[in-house]
Amino acid sequence: MAEEAVNPDVAPEDQEIPQQLPVLPLHSGVLFPELTVPLLVSRPEHLKLVDEALVKDRALVAVAQRDDKVEKPALMDLYRLGVAVFILKMMRSPEGYYHLLVRTSKKVRLLETIQDDPFLVARVEPIEEIVETGKEIEAMVVNIRKLFQKFVELANMPPELAMLAANVEGPYPLIYLVASNLDLKLTEAQEILETLETRTVLDKLTIHLNEKLETLELSQEIQKRVKDGMDKSQRDYMLREQLKAIQKELGEGDERTMEIDELKKRLAETDMPEEVKNVAGKELDRLSKMPPAAAEYTVSRTYLDWLLELPWEVSTEDTLDISAAQETLDADHYDLEKVKKRIVEYLAVRKLKQDMKGPILCFVGPPGVGKTSLGQSIARTLGRKFIRLSLGGVRDEAEIRGHRRTYVGALPGRIVQGIRKAGANNPVFMLDEIDKVGTDFRGDPSSALLEVLDPEQNHSFSDHYLEVPIDLSKVMFITTANILDTIPPALRDRMEVMELPGYTEEEKLMIAKRYLIPEQIESHGLKAELIELEDDAVRAIIRSYTREAGVRNLEREIAAVCRGVAKEVAAGREEKTRIDADDLEKFLGPVKFIPELAARSWGPGLATGLAWTPTGGDLIFIEAARMRGKGGLSLTGQLGEVMKESATAALTYIRAHAAELGIEEKLFEESDIHIHVPAGAIPKDGPSAGIAMLLTLASLVSARQVRRDVAMTGEITLRGDVLPVGGIKEKVLAAHRAGIRQVILPFVNQKDLSDVPEAVRESMRFHLVKAMPEALEVALEPAA
Repeated sequence: MAEEAVNPDVAPEDQEIPQQLPVLPLHSGVLFPELTVPLLVSRPEHLKLVDEALVKDRALVAVAQRDDKVEKPALMDLYRLGVAVFILKMMRSPEGYYHLLVRTSKKVRLLETIQDDPFLVARVEPIEEIVETGKEIEAMVVNIRKLFQKFVELANMPPELAMLAANVEGPYPLIYLVASNLDLKLTEAQEILETLETRTVLDKLTIHLNEKLETLELSQEIQKRVKDGMDKSQRDYMLREQLKAIQKELGEGDERTMEIDELKKRLAETDMPEEVKNVAGKELDRLSKMPPAAAEYTVSRTYLDWLLELPWEVSTEDTLDISAAQETLDADHYDLEKVKKRIVEYLAVRKLKQDMKGPILCFVGPPGVGKTSLGQSIARTLGRKFIRLSLGGVRDEAEIRGHRRTYVGALPGRIVQGIRKAGANNPVFMLDEIDKVGTDFRGDPSSALLEVLDPEQNHSFSDHYLEVPIDLSKVMFITTANILDTIPPALRDRMEVMELPGYTEEEKLMIAKRYLIPEQIESHGLKAELIELEDDAVRAIIRSYTREAGVRNLEREIAAVCRGVAKEVAAGREEKTRIDADDLEKFLGPVKFIPELAARSWGPGLATGLAWTPTGGDLIFIEAARMRGKGGLSLTGQLGEVMKESATAALTYIRAHAAELGIEEKLFEESDIHIHVPAGAIPKDGPSAGIAMLLTLASLVSARQVRRDVAMTGEITLRGDVLPVGGIKEKVLAAHRAGIRQVILPFVNQKDLSDVPEAVRESMRFHLVKAMPEALEVALEPAA
């Protein structure tokens, strides 16, 4: 590289700046005054510019170019403010480029173009900075020196730069030194150059310095984290290699080998069917050939864990003491004699035949009658583990059968999960709310339950995840439902249905005294010597604050009374609180339910029917009114098609037997009849209200009242026959709760009265009728 030295007669800072100077555009970056910096000149026109400057006074003006893509910029393509520079030394490279060492002088402003070709020459004027002084300026200068020193350290720049900044005098030399080393954007650097007020330029420089420092500190932190991570990885690798070497010396395997050996040991010790053991052995061989980093490794390992942890041959020993079982069931639940009898019978047969398959029971009844708690009691009686699975809202078949292992995160179904959780292959497994299973595009869970609940098939139940036969024949499955109608017939056929009807008032009183009141007293932190709930108070709660077949709301109301007493005890009351019926309003507020018979006016055209609902039996009132018309019949009260047909059949029977009833035929031709069933917001359907509708119409047209203390249920025919209906026990209990002591029933339903509690049967009178004339004779009062 050829070198040419320039020997100026005077120092650059002492030279005057000519009024006309050649313009050297800078493609990137900005030059600041009072600095010695290198420059590379490569364009042909700029080489000529340097040659001419060297011949003359070595001066030129360096100005940043607005757009570095412009090959030959004019004055308009340049910023108007630059710096005058003097060439100190020039070296020519073999390629013909010039390497200059220049000393920047003052700021100058480009005023106008003097020459365009072969290079740009402009008229310029020097710019003087406005030098401000004072304590604030000094403080800002000191702050910039400190920040720049920190910047130099973090950026790994030569420490001489920090020393130079510490020794430079005046704010502007410091500003130019710092700004030239900050690697600012073009616009930011030009803004620093063009700012003439000392305080303003110090503010801007401080902001840029802080931003650069923040970036450097963050970068250093990231670098440290990465380095620490790499160091830890290298350390872990070295330790693992050393561990392998030590294990090899000791004759031990590595961690993976130990894991495989442990699985083999578990497989050998686990009792399981031969078919399952073969599948597990093949999977274990496959696992031993996989690298631990393989995606399939975790899937295979999880699958083996499931196979090894299932209780294939583990059973709990049944408690076969019949007397003790009866005592346990009686202690846990009041009444429910049918269910208790069935469980004791199962125990008796199990005692005689050890390999008996588990029964599949379905408890059907209204909410709150103890279906779920009865399952827990059965498990305790048998000495078995209890597992409960709620099926309400389940719509995915995989919930029962599991997902295939091809899916990410696949697991066995809830049946297999329950067996594993129980730790025994013969638990009491309760499938709660089986009547509320749904179905959608993911499959039909009730269809998957067909295999689970079939004693002829469930000895080899197949789960999609495990894909080996699982014996469920030892499991005692108990399902619960509020209604049977929504359970598919095929599924219902596989279960032994046991109905749990609603409780009578006496039964509720006994349940409250034996179970509910002691439990609530304890759960509210009270003692028996601090509270006494008298029988008349409990009866009043049953009659006036609840209306249900079960005891769930009764328990809530008792809890509310206990809370009220607990409040008084917490406030300092020490004497015993006795609560009778008159005290209930203080704790529970005004009565919530008034007997419907007492609340209704009575007269011709009104009868009391009995209806079955999912929550037990209920009263249903049928009203009829007659007005002038042309023989029309109106039906209201959200009646279903079957109920409308019952009303039409009743009217047809009345008209056909008008003479026998002492009714003129023209009465029907000149009148319209309107039948209404109150509680119009509730849909109603079914044939069992036929007898009540017929008696309502007969009462209306004959002007004879239906006896107020008589309720009725039964389907009718056009010939006047009374056909049997269902839900007799629930309907009779509803009448009993309402204070009605006479009920008209179809003669064929006499067999169902055995389900009615003996105390209720003895306190009521039942009229069993075969045809409507018998019902009319019983229910209609004599004509006035």
